[in-house]
Amino acid sequence: MLPKVNSILYLQVASADEEESKILYKARIADAREHDLLIEVPMNEESGRLKKLYLGDELSAYFLSEDGVKHYFNSHVLGFKEDVIRLVSVRKPDPDQITKIQRRSFFRVHAELELSVKLPDQTRFLAYTDDVGGGGISFLTDGKWPAKAGDKLECWLLLHYKNGSLDHAGFVSEIVRVKTLETGRIQVMCKFEQINDSERQRIIRYCFERQLEFRNR
Repeated sequence: MLPKVNSILYLQVASADEEESKILYKARIADAREHDLLIEVPMNEESGRLKKLYLGDELSAYFLSEDGVKHYFNSHVLGFKEDVIRLVSVRKPDPDQITKIQRRSFFRVHAELELSVKLPDQTRFLAYTDDVGGGGISFLTDGKWPAKAGDKLECWLLLHYKNGSLDHAGFVSEIVRVKTLETGRIQVMCKFEQINDSERQRIIRYCFERQLEFRNR
């Protein structure tokens, strides 16, 4: 089931600010094309303020069916169209990507990327990510490093793009959970605490390329 023209889309926008990423916006669907949906500029229902979106912004969305059931999917901003009013083009979901179960706000993809980490005590080490996304990362490392929930980590992530180019994204993350694996290694799950929009967009770009790679296999 796909969202229909004139129905309301409820959106959350990925942000380095956790409180901002929880804000719910709504937008009317003005048109549905082959690969995208054209929506009006989203509005914060509580404040009445409009939300300015940027190319590549990652979205978590849902719409209501006629029987009141919420249908969830993830999307991102493709561009803009100047009509009688300004419209935002967002990626149209595949029907099999729509679920009635609320998923994590912003999708992540499995990826083994090199990650440089600095702990609060200034200890530095290299690790490899387990997954990455617009809202955070998880990585695997040796159990000898004293990482615990609540710690703030300074990180530098090495990104490999499909065209062969390399880039880095630097950010501060907060450990949400640490899990010890049967191998003795630890899996560290983090959310972004401080990250510039440009750094986050680099990560999101990588995620979309990776997701398309999985789909085309």
